[in-house]
Amino acid sequence: MCGRTACTLAPDEVSRACSSYYRGRGGQRRQPRWRDGDADKYRPSYNKSPQSMSPVLLSQRHFDKNAPAGECILAAMRWGLVPAWFKNDPSKMQYSTSNCRSESILEKKSYKDPMLKGQRCVILADGFYEWRRQEKDKQPFFIYFPQTRAKKEDQGDPMTSALNNENFETACPAEEASPDLAEEGEAPGVWTGWRLLTMAGVFDCWTPPDGGEPLYTYSVITVNASPNLQNIHDRMPAILDGEEEVRRWLDFGHVKALDALKLLQSKNILTFHPVSSLVNNTRNNSPKCLQPVDLNNKKDSKPTASTKMMMSWLMSSAPSKKKETDTRVSQEEGESKAGTKRKSARPLQQWLQGANKKRKVS
Repeated sequence: MCGRTACTLAPDEVSRACSSYYRGRGGQRRQPRWRDGDADKYRPSYNKSPQSMSPVLLSQRHFDKNAPAGECILAAMRWGLVPAWFKNDPSKMQYSTSNCRSESILEKKSYKDPMLKGQRCVILADGFYEWRRQEKDKQPFFIYFPQTRAKKEDQGDPMTSALNNENFETACPAEEASPDLAEEGEAPGVWTGWRLLTMAGVFDCWTPPDGGEPLYTYSVITVNASPNLQNIHDRMPAILDGEEEVRRWLDFGHVKALDALKLLQSKNILTFHPVSSLVNNTRNNSPKCLQPVDLNNKKDSKPTASTKMMMSWLMSSAPSKKKETDTRVSQEEGESKAGTKRKSARPLQQWLQGANKKRKVS
């Protein structure tokens, strides 16, 4: 399942990051624009929960039937699908719609109707959190796309998993920096920052019975967990891997529902690291939510050089134009952001770059 995410990029950065998945009619990479007014509705957060607004990529034809085929747009949608046919106040819904299972999406009216209408979207996030059940409590993990180019012999290697090597500094060391992460700064029009997770979703539009602004909401589609995540949870978001899968999922005009659903497979392509139980409380919204922890010595543990480095970057490179979320931003984070200019690289990206440089020196 997926019940918590992080998306820390500012609205303009989300648009630039989408250039990795989106091309215009001429085949050139493009930055999708935000739907009018939606950039202001989205609020970056280290700890997003259902009912919050998230950045979503979808076909512009959902808003303009005359838009060119393949044209995409960014929108801010609320997490937790409210069916168009729902008659009451959405806050009075008696069931959760933050996730929907791919296996039964065409069996439940709440999801079947929008799915057959082609109302498919891509939910964007730095990554998502998942909790592993233990004897007395639950251990949270942060799960995301690898930001490095893995060596062939290391691909799928369980040794990169925290579950098989728990006295680690990170669950996926930066073995070899990718071209996009190797250089600070970026060429015009080319995104060299954090690779956003692209999760398949279905959305709907609910209109208040007495009129008013339509409410766009979505549900994250889930599949069986991939082999490297099964020891954390038995479900995971359906991940769209790469430009072609994103394009086909959003192209509801040419790719019908049944064919689109074939894209939703369990993919063994994500990496992860354990994080503090601080993320358990949705009120907590600071870089510490993403900080890796040592599972062998979580209580009063002495931070490693790598975690100190990561925390330093996390605290000093909060995105510009960052807004407070529905949750309470910690005072510590607020003080760190005051008067601080955003660096060109994102926090987790910088941490990986630093870890890579450290290995090369040693």
